[in-house]
Amino acid sequence: MTDDYEYIPVRLPPDVTRVTASMRLSLEAEFGGWELSRVRLYPDGTRKVLLRRRRPRSGAADDGVGGGDQTELSA
Repeated sequence: MTDDYEYIPVRLPPDVTRVTASMRLSLEAEFGGWELSRVRLYPDGTRKVLLRRRRPRSGAADDGVGGGDQTELSA
């Protein structure tokens, strides 16, 4: 069933507050169609987030997002 979704990893540095992280992820969800799959908080304060969204049905144009590279959102 994982083939039904595409995933994108996002790294949030330690200086990003919880409120700011929440706002940024909400924008990704609203405008990019992403939903939260997993969040890992590390001892240094870094958050690694995994976002997912349903893959477009065959024949739909690919927007080029989710190519497997890790995205970093900085302050």
